[in-house]
Amino acid sequence: MIDPRATAERILRRFARETNLLIAGRPVRVSAEAEDTDTAIAVAGMARALGAILVEDDATGPDVLDIDVRGDDAALALGGRPLGSRGDAAGRLDFARTHMPVSTALAGELAEAGTVRGLRIGVSMTLEPKTANLALLLKDAGAEVAVYAHPDETDPEVAAALRARGVPVDADPTLSGDAEREAALAWLERGFDVVVDDGSHLVRLAHEAAPHLIERWIGVTEETTSGLTPLRLMAAQGTLRTPVVAVNDAATKTGFDNRYGTGQSCVFAIADLIEHADATVRDLPVLAIGYGPVGVGVAAHLRALGAHVTVAELDPLRALLAVHDGYEVGRAEDLAQGALVISCTGVAGTVTRELLALGTIVAVAGGVPGEVDLDEAALAPVVVAGAPIPHLDVDTERGTLILDRGGCINVTAAEGNPIEIMDLSFATQLAAVRHLVETRPGIGVHPLADEAVAHVAEVAATARGLALDSAAASSPADADWRSRRYRGAR
Repeated sequence: MIDPRATAERILRRFARETNLLIAGRPVRVSAEAEDTDTAIAVAGMARALGAILVEDDATGPDVLDIDVRGDDAALALGGRPLGSRGDAAGRLDFARTHMPVSTALAGELAEAGTVRGLRIGVSMTLEPKTANLALLLKDAGAEVAVYAHPDETDPEVAAALRARGVPVDADPTLSGDAEREAALAWLERGFDVVVDDGSHLVRLAHEAAPHLIERWIGVTEETTSGLTPLRLMAAQGTLRTPVVAVNDAATKTGFDNRYGTGQSCVFAIADLIEHADATVRDLPVLAIGYGPVGVGVAAHLRALGAHVTVAELDPLRALLAVHDGYEVGRAEDLAQGALVISCTGVAGTVTRELLALGTIVAVAGGVPGEVDLDEAALAPVVVAGAPIPHLDVDTERGTLILDRGGCINVTAAEGNPIEIMDLSFATQLAAVRHLVETRPGIGVHPLADEAVAHVAEVAATARGLALDSAAASSPADADWRSRRYRGAR
């Protein structure tokens, strides 16, 4: 008998895979014939555990996901329309844009203010439909935009679609080594006023090999924790030569991107891959290494799918948080035996050769090169039904399955974070670009202003039709500061 939870998981993963949309916060309606009731209950329970909002039969709206369970599958509809193909790369770009109202609104404000008109802006990010739309939105706001993507983070079809819409793209998935470095330097030589970076790889390369280019920069906006860490080190050492706005630290980015976006996209990509090896995330104990924002999201999504999750963490505060979230916490070497091991740290060397020998399957959700200490020569493709499975290899020395050769699993083995999450992150990027250009901060790493973050949240809440409570009768600024407890005591 098929486990209803297995069917439920496949249905929800199919929706995410075919649309690149988010389950958390989505209105979901589940229906089924009597014989499929158990599976429908499993689908509804799993969707709720992933953060969906279960709605009644009369609920309508473009975001409502209808799941009509039919045996071991389901018919899916979004906003009352059957789920269909997003088409070619151009169609995927257009589909993503329809689900990016917050970024669209912020870009409209940029255009109206004329903030970036005539500026040269370089965007260095994973190249897929959402980042392509970020570039197009900046172009629509009046900037001259050029895009760079690392070879292993490039969708060639999206690159071609973006070029067709008038944005120069320097991205070639065939490059490696010196050729990759030269291509990155050539992109930097285009000369920019603002650089939008992810991982700070291009910013650090400019400091190392082309410091003369930095002189004209207004500054940089950085998307990630792993990118900000070295930039803060450079600032402390006095080697940073440009202002940086820490987009990653804004609540509208980290509070959603890592917890919900990386959590869903990485866990679902892992589950999609290991299914080819006749495994599920419920088959094995799962060890999440690191309980920062990414680890929190990964652990929560694994738990929602029914996995038994343990956590290894260096930081005592984060370890305590994991315990209070209900996870067993211990040393990685004690918890990795026979486990699905997921690195969530963004720190090179997290999964050592010793841990590789203990784990059954290893994947990375953190996303820096070398997060798994691999001997590439020891990897061989996993072959199923006579053909190799993309992104699935085996360490021939240890017999451990290695997903995506230790790369960030949701980037090259999937389509990155869900569209709505990146809509919020890229709206924050656009707010950061405006803040950078209008305030011209000095050299150093700077937070995005609180009022800018609050504005992004307000636009997002409005775009999603949230009904908010009215303000209190008086604001803290004009409230009586005297304690009410002792009034009338004399």
